[in-house]
Formats: sequence, C-alpha cells, structure tokens
Amino acid sequence: MAAEAQPLLGWDRGGPAGDATTVQDLCIDQAVIFTEDAVKYRSIYHRMDAGSLWLYHWYYSNTCQRMLGFTIFLILALAFIETPSSFTSTADVRYRSVPWQPPCGLTETVEAFCLLVFLVDLFMKGYLVGQAQLQKNMWLLTYLVVLVVSLVDWTVSLSLVCEESFRVRRLLRPFFLLQNSSMMKKTLKCIRWSLPEMASVGLLLTIHLCVFTVFGMLLFTVSEKDEAQDKERLAYFQNLPEALTSLLVLLTTANNPDVMTPAYSKNRAYAIFFIIFTLIGSLFLMNLLTAIIYNQFRGYLMKSLQTSLFRRRLGARAAYEVLTSKAARTTPEAVGVNPESFLKVLQKTQLQDSQKQAIMEKLRSYEGRLLSADEFQKLFDEVDKGVIRECPPRPQYQSPILQSAQFIFSHSYFDHLGNLIALGNLLSICVFLVRDSDRMPEERDDLVLGILDYVFVLYYMLEMMLKVFALGLQCYLSHHSNVFDGLLTIILLVLEISTLVVYRFPGSGGMPEKRGLLSLWDMRRLVNTLIVFRFLRIILIVKPMTVVATTILGLIQNLRAFGGILVVAYYVFAIVGISLFRGVIVAPSGNSSLAPSNSSAPCGSFEQLEYWANNFDDFAAALVTLWNVMVVNNWQVFLDVYRRFSGPWSVVYFVLWWLVSSVIWVNLFLALLLENFLYRWDPRSHKQPLARTQQATYQMSVELIFRDILEEPKEEELMERLHQHPYLHLCR
Repeated sequence: MAAEAQPLLGWDRGGPAGDATTVQDLCIDQAVIFTEDAVKYRSIYHRMDAGSLWLYHWYYSNTCQRMLGFTIFLILALAFIETPSSFTSTADVRYRSVPWQPPCGLTETVEAFCLLVFLVDLFMKGYLVGQAQLQKNMWLLTYLVVLVVSLVDWTVSLSLVCEESFRVRRLLRPFFLLQNSSMMKKTLKCIRWSLPEMASVGLLLTIHLCVFTVFGMLLFTVSEKDEAQDKERLAYFQNLPEALTSLLVLLTTANNPDVMTPAYSKNRAYAIFFIIFTLIGSLFLMNLLTAIIYNQFRGYLMKSLQTSLFRRRLGARAAYEVLTSKAARTTPEAVGVNPESFLKVLQKTQLQDSQKQAIMEKLRSYEGRLLSADEFQKLFDEVDKGVIRECPPRPQYQSPILQSAQFIFSHSYFDHLGNLIALGNLLSICVFLVRDSDRMPEERDDLVLGILDYVFVLYYMLEMMLKVFALGLQCYLSHHSNVFDGLLTIILLVLEISTLVVYRFPGSGGMPEKRGLLSLWDMRRLVNTLIVFRFLRIILIVKPMTVVATTILGLIQNLRAFGGILVVAYYVFAIVGISLFRGVIVAPSGNSSLAPSNSSAPCGSFEQLEYWANNFDDFAAALVTLWNVMVVNNWQVFLDVYRRFSGPWSVVYFVLWWLVSSVIWVNLFLALLLENFLYRWDPRSHKQPLARTQQATYQMSVELIFRDILEEPKEEELMERLHQHPYLHLCR
C-alpha cells in the first residue's frame, strides 16, 4: 500500500472545528471508532461528528448491547408465559393440571417495554447511518415494518381484552434476533444462495418419490380374493396419499423395515423394490443434497470472510488517514502514524485486553518509528491471534532435595501417574456398579467402596499439593486442566469430610438411615460421579481425542449464528403449530375420539406408544414435539395421528419442518463441523509452538483459517470507498 496517501481535509459539518485542540481530539475519537469498526468487522459508513461519535461509542458499548440482547431474550421468552401457558409440571394430556394463565395486560406491559427499546434501537441505527443509508438498508426498513405491525397488533390485543384467537406479532418476534446478528444474516444469505441447487435435487427427489409411489400402487394392488390375507400389506399402500407418505418416511429410513415386511413376507422379490428406492433416495440423492449444501457453505464462508476482510482493511485505512492528518498538522513533513498516538487510541477503544495486548506487542517491534499504511494494516492482523499466557516463573528452591522433588513433581510422567491412578479409580467404580446392579440401595455393602474413595481422594489432594509445590500457585492456576482438577479435588474432599462427619466411617452390613439432605448412598453416588468427571482430563493426553475436543469447543464458539437460525425456525414453527394443532390431542376417555387405552390401539400407533406428552397445547410442549420430529425416529407416528385428527393437510406442516430442520439446518451444521475438524486435523495448522513452550506467544483463531487464500483489497479500491464516505471528506 502506498504510504503517501493524502491526509484528511475535514469532516461533515463543513470542516474541522476552530481550535487545534478540538480538531486533534476529534481525530483521536474518529480513529478510536474506526479502530473498533475494523476489529469488529463493522461498516464505517456512519456519522463522524463529535456528538454522533459519542452516541455511536455508547450504542456499541457492552452495557448497551447486553441490554439489547436481554430485551430480545425477554420478548422471545414471553411465549412460555402467554396463553397457552407452559407452567405445568407435565405436558401429558392425561395428567396435566390446568395451567396458570397470566392476567390481561401483564405480558402486554413487558412486551410494550421491549417494543419501546426496539424503537429506540431503530432510531439510533437510523440516525447514525443517516437517511441516505437508511433508505438503502433493507434490514432497517424491514425492522421498521415489523415494529409498526407489532404495535398495531399489540393495540388490537388490548382493545379485545386479550381474547383474540391469533397474534400476528408472535410470528414476527424472531426477526429481532435475526436483525441483531450479522452472522445470522449471512447464514440466511447462504441458504438463499443454496436454494436453486437444493431445488434441483429436491425436484429429483420428488420425481423419484412419485415414480416409486406409482410403482408401489401397481405392485401392491391385490384382487378381492386376496384382500383379506393382504390387509396388513395394504396398510401402507391402500391409497395414493398413504403410499406417498409411507415412501417419504422411508426416505429417512424411520419406518424401515416395517413398510417392507408385509410385502416381503408374501414374496421375497418385493424386497428389491424397497432396496432400490432406498439406494437411490437415501444413499444417493439425500447425500448429494448434503454435498451441495456443504459446497455452498464453503462459498458462503469465503464470501463472508472476504467481506469481513475488506471491512477490516477499510476501517484500518480510515483510522490511518485520520491519524496521518493529525500528524500532518503538527509535523507537516512526517508521513505515517506515530505509535504514541495510536497507543492513545488503543487506550480509549472498547476492545478485549488480549486484543490490545496483541497489538501492543506488534507495535513495540517497530521501535517508535512512524508506521506506513502497510505496517499499520498488519497491526490489525494481530487481533485474530489469542494471546497465550505463559506460565509464571516457578519457585526457586536452594536445597538440592527440594530441587529434585520439584523436578519430579513437575515432570509429565507425574501427570501420567495421576492418569493411571484415576483410571484405576474409575475401574473400581465400574466393578462395584456391576456387582450392585441388581441390589436395592439398602442391600448394598458400602464398606470397600467407601474406603477406596477415601484413599483415592486423599491421593488427589496430595497430587494437587505437590503440583502447587513444584509449579507455584500462579503457574498451577495458569493451566485450565489444573484448575479443573483442583476444583474437583476440593469438592470431593469436602464431600468425603461431610460424609465422615454425618455417617462416621462406613461399616459392613447394610446402609444407615438417611440423615440430613442426602443418604449415604446418594453421597457416595455424587462422589463417584465427580470422580468420573475428573477422569476426563485424559482427553488432554491423547492427541486424537484432543483434536476432537477442540473441534467441539471451536464449534460451540462459532455456532451462535447457526444456533440462532435454529431458534428462529423452532420459534416460528412452534407458534404456527400451536395455532393449527392446539387441543387436537385430548386425554383418552369414553367420549374421546382417541383410543381409550393402549391395549386396543394398533401396534406402533400414537396411542399404543403413549406419546400423549407430544402435543402443541403450549409453547414448551411444541418445542419438544418439534425436536422429536427433527430427529425423525418414529416421526411417522406424528404424521399419522395429526392426519387422523386434523386432516390430511397436516402432513404438509411436518414435511416442511423436516426439510427446514433435518435437511437444511442439520446439513449446514455438518458443514461447519467438517470445516472445523479438517482444519484442526491438518498437520499444517499445528506447526506453531505448543502452549507450554517458552516460544509460545500466540494461538491462531478460526478467523485466520482461510486468510491465506483470501484476496487482499487493492489500495485504489480502499481509497475509492473512503472517498465515497458521506461524512468523511478526503483530499483527492
């Protein structure tokens, strides 16, 4: 990048302020905001005057954003309280009590507060970006429409004294979650980009399903003389909708081999039909759909990271121009950014301490000289690297005996010994679990197991003390694995002492009566459960297990956008499901349309399986029902019961949910899992020094996984976009 770029002439409101001090303060404030925008991948196209900068800084503060996030959570959580309320101990229609219903105006007052916060949020965003940008931003315009519709619907609810049958605004609430997350917006774009390719495979699946449905109807149609003996076989192909539904479920293998067994029992040749259908549909077409979604996800990820990289470079370049303009006013011959000026900017930014520390470490390497534009840009690459805290210096002992002991107890072999002891403890627990599996708690002999637990816990305590002696307390606490072990060891010691105080030493010949909060057996179970958790530290020793564990942790960190999309889908489908199917499942009785008992119900039916708790009578029950359908195990049971008591069109609702959750979202989740796993499994990603070596300083984050294959923005493109800033005027 060229270091001799022209400095700033002025800002919105016609140029710099009167005195030089005010101008320099404004330069610092602008550089602070641009630095935050670059680090957090935000757009820089917003107002840049002093008052707007203060407002912008306050709006993106942690306090303000947490309050906005809490408001979004609050308005979404209202679905559990509103009519129909989820405040019952069970969702089973046979045992469920009458739920508490909030009085009219209670939830509406909370909702009014939330909508007011969203109105302020919209006003703030609209003011900061300006009217011209507001008119181009479809998300903000949609935000306005959603708020207007919600307020109108809220007014209608109050005018009808909360007796309206359907609330439109409940379907619109997930939008508040969507519009507040840039990653969720990008995920929606990914799904939209994938729709044409998914539609082509979906068309092939539809043709495949229809063709085999017609074949099935022709193959399994029997004459009148065979109808009696083939009654069971006709259950799956008695009419076209039934045959289509049966094969659709078979596409997910949920009803395999049930759908095939009746026909196969009559003639083994019929198995060919079902095998070919499953091979083409489940193994080829469905996996092809997964491959398409994964490929589109990679494309989405590349575009997303490319856009984020451009925003970072643009924000960093804007901060550079502002700071060089400030330097040009004091020393006109200087070209570049003074490190001391940038340190002042860093002190005022709302960044994490680790990010500031990473930039400062890089800044010190330039030894106080002016930074060029290219060097200034490289500073921002450091924020993607998480700083690894090096272990503080260990204690220095003068005695040779103590030095030898320190060497032994800080060696990795001492950790291996602890793992072997933990393995022996776990095996002893398994032995007693197998021995006492058929005994009641009062019949179990707790003497040997109790003694073993005391011995092992005492060893864990001794191990912790020896490590603290060898490493020092600060170094011991600097490793998360030691903190995990130490915390569990202290809890185990407290539990063992409590058991000893309450029950004395366990004796042979039965269990003592319960004293206090827990019986002796419950205390012993709690201790052994924590011991099993302590054994999880073995994950850090085996490299393949470590890779898998870090993949899961990285996945959780990057799953917020995908989890948010799933929350939106669940929320919308649950609200629609309550509107369509509330009250359909009723408790069995003499006057009920459902079977009075599971003894007379068909095998495998909703009634025979006693799925009564799976209904749409309240929001919480609807979420669980949707989860069970998403897993697709036995989801034909839900298709059958709601088709029988709500009509055949209910199948459309469940099929749409299957497509959204199991087909689209699960495949997107699989793509994200593969990206994280393949990167961490690649040996090239582990070339950096290990965390415990002296050379370890940084650890690469997920943001840098694809940085090498992204295209760096050109200098001309960055300057052109800066000149297009409506509130920042550069010298051309």
